[in-house]
Amino acid sequence: MALLPILRYPDDRLHKVAKPVEVVDDKIRKLVADMAETMYEAPGIGLAATQVNVHKRVIVIDVTEDRSDLKVFINPEILERSGEQVCEEGCLSVPGIYERVVRAAEIRVAALNEHGERFELEADGLLAVCIQHEIDHLDGKVFVEYLSQLKLNRIKSKLAKRARITA
Repeated sequence: MALLPILRYPDDRLHKVAKPVEVVDDKIRKLVADMAETMYEAPGIGLAATQVNVHKRVIVIDVTEDRSDLKVFINPEILERSGEQVCEEGCLSVPGIYERVVRAAEIRVAALNEHGERFELEADGLLAVCIQHEIDHLDGKVFVEYLSQLKLNRIKSKLAKRARITA
């Protein structure tokens, strides 16, 4: 396994739409393992392949505190959405920024697991938010882009200032 570099917003590569995985093979399973290691090390609760500059439809998520329930979604697709919830979100690609975003409260998602087997999952709460957030990454969207233009400009300025300080 290897730690992968995480792209930082506003990197243009975060806006690239990921392509479906054609075959779930050892290469994809290695990507999943590397993504999981990267997510846990960051630390985070979700990571999309787009965030590590691999433009394939692969997501890893673990919303447990003890890192005991890694979920893998390959070619995920939301089949149903219902309700509404507002949740404060953060992102490994936008470190240190947390904002409230409106998401569906409950979803039903279909995907393949790391063995290429299709499954469906109903999710609510934090897991539902995380799945929606990570699928957005696969579609080339970052959570801060749901915010007003004013908030987005402030975030970009803050990130640019932080980058200058650390450079």
